Amino acid sequence: MKKTIKNKIRNIGIIAHIDAGKTTVTERILYYTGRSHKLGEVHDGEAVMDWMPDEQERGITITSAVTACQWKSFDIQLIDTPGHVDFTIEVERSLRVLDGAIGVFCGVGGVEPQSETVWRQANKYHVPKMAFINKLDRIGADFYNVVEAIETKLNAVPLVMQLPVGIEDTFDGVIDLLTMKHIKWDDDSSGANFSELEIPDDMTDKAAAYKEKLLETLAETDDDIMESYLAEEPIDIERLKLAIRAAAINLKLVPLFCGSALKNKGIQPLLDAVGSYLPSPMDLPPMKANNPVTHEDVECPPSDSAPLAALIFKVAMMEGRKLSFVRVYSGKLKAGQEVYNPYRGKKEKLSRILRMHANKRERIDFVGAGAIVGVVGLKDSSTGETLCMANDQVTLERIEFYEPVISIAIEPKTLTDQDKLEQVLNKLVAEDPTLRVKNDEDTGQTILSGMGELHLEVITSRMDREYSTKVNVGKPQVVYRETIAETSSGSAVFDKEISGQKHFGEVSLQIAPGKRGTGVKFLSKVTQDNIPPNYIPIIEKGIMDSLGSGPVLGYPIVDLTVTLTGGSVKESMSTELAYKVSSSMALNEAFANAAPYLLEPIMKVEAFVPEAFMGEVIGDLNARGGKIEQITPQMGIQIIEAEVPLSKMFGYSTDIRSATQGRGTFSMQFSHFDNI
Repeated sequence: MKKTIKNKIRNIGIIAHIDAGKTTVTERILYYTGRSHKLGEVHDGEAVMDWMPDEQERGITITSAVTACQWKSFDIQLIDTPGHVDFTIEVERSLRVLDGAIGVFCGVGGVEPQSETVWRQANKYHVPKMAFINKLDRIGADFYNVVEAIETKLNAVPLVMQLPVGIEDTFDGVIDLLTMKHIKWDDDSSGANFSELEIPDDMTDKAAAYKEKLLETLAETDDDIMESYLAEEPIDIERLKLAIRAAAINLKLVPLFCGSALKNKGIQPLLDAVGSYLPSPMDLPPMKANNPVTHEDVECPPSDSAPLAALIFKVAMMEGRKLSFVRVYSGKLKAGQEVYNPYRGKKEKLSRILRMHANKRERIDFVGAGAIVGVVGLKDSSTGETLCMANDQVTLERIEFYEPVISIAIEPKTLTDQDKLEQVLNKLVAEDPTLRVKNDEDTGQTILSGMGELHLEVITSRMDREYSTKVNVGKPQVVYRETIAETSSGSAVFDKEISGQKHFGEVSLQIAPGKRGTGVKFLSKVTQDNIPPNYIPIIEKGIMDSLGSGPVLGYPIVDLTVTLTGGSVKESMSTELAYKVSSSMALNEAFANAAPYLLEPIMKVEAFVPEAFMGEVIGDLNARGGKIEQITPQMGIQIIEAEVPLSKMFGYSTDIRSATQGRGTFSMQFSHFDNI
């Protein structure tokens, strides 16, 4: 691949709130670039990029889909990402490997909650962005309100490149503020044909005012433009385009376009803008990496002749085979090549390299720097890991994953399902880093944890559809602990003949409450005249076994000290069995007068909420028996730290979204056990 072609690569993603029209925009891009020959509609379940049955049924994007297309001289590699907060990891790992993004905003809804989240994610990875205000044909659409919301809610500087002509059912095209022309699409050509007309008379003043505003905004970012602007010299379009491109790549401005993807209006100028204003791999600083051998920082330039550095940003199971999605930052990948994974210290062989088009793929022999491809043959490598050469090792920064916040208990419906369940769960966890599976030893339940109720609903649906494994779903049982409030004593004698052998053991002990979180301590104050030393470990084991089931509801007992205070021995009659049983009996007697009670699991909760909703969220946490520990302001949101009983946290992911209009998120982890 030549350097000139590298300059023509555009790795972009479509990001937005759910139902802003991301997938429809993507479908139009594929149609006008000739990648698909039919306009796929989301509402008909025919969108190319929404290929999973669950996506087609629900009309939403669940998994980020990769495709490649060509527009004029540009090679566009495109990722359509989900808009639902439960699948936010798909956006996170896509933005990690993209060079640019198009934020799609609904002309009616404007900057919606998840729009803010994905915009923050893009800022985190310093991804240059453009904005596209969609659905201007809808009732209630307001282009100018959305522009203002982008400025105020996202702290962005939108550079308005187009104005809509008409609105709602009179939406008739756009005014290009660089050429000062009215672009009007033919309604009978599926949007493929359009004309450049003079600006309507009733729009000339507004267009002139916005052109002036465009020049003013641009002048603030470019000294040359500023000089020409102040001198009132004419500035040619190519100079303006170069200045817009530089400002967009440096994250100073967000070029803003508009249209209606469903009505096939506005997509071709958007594609032109992708080529004009979003960066190629050559326009961005080289990716930073670390040499795991020397621990020195190194750079990975976007050159085919440089050492290999590629990041696995996603793993998917397609038709039963593991498919790894890889972004090549430097060097080349060849089919049949042996590569090295420094995280695992293992060599892997690339059996095939695939150019992806949603769930369809095309085999290719090799790719160079800047490519995003699917790779088959990686057995051990996983999401976030680096591929390089064994003699030139580098590790790229790993992708941050979110901790799951909601859990369900699952159990197989039939014996056949039971045999397959573990294998199926392993495959799903390999695909999705926000999914966790654990077996609860206390309840025997298999606990599946994820990012939200929809996330887990989709996972259980996929288990049935893709792997023919049916499960029953229920809430996990809260596992309590038990402890005591009073110091108490107990003693017991075991003196019986079993199978012709006499067994004797006598034990006296004392139990005392311990500090919260100290666990169980065992002390012995007996002499060897009372009980021979070889029996002490047996007595301790008997006590520890008995503490596994408490007197209140049979939960494990914690936070107490058991002291062995006395006992007796009979020559030739004392046995291990007798001391084990008598220690358990003495413990049960002591518990009767020790005022035992339940402890419940307390969770450390961190809620991330916009300031406007803070009072409501704090009130809700207090109502759940929570204790607010700390409130920290950060970048337009408030971080509320609290301790809340686990039993009161079921369904909280839905409740916090309702209380914050979908803007709030939270994380939760176990803190300690405490009184009910």
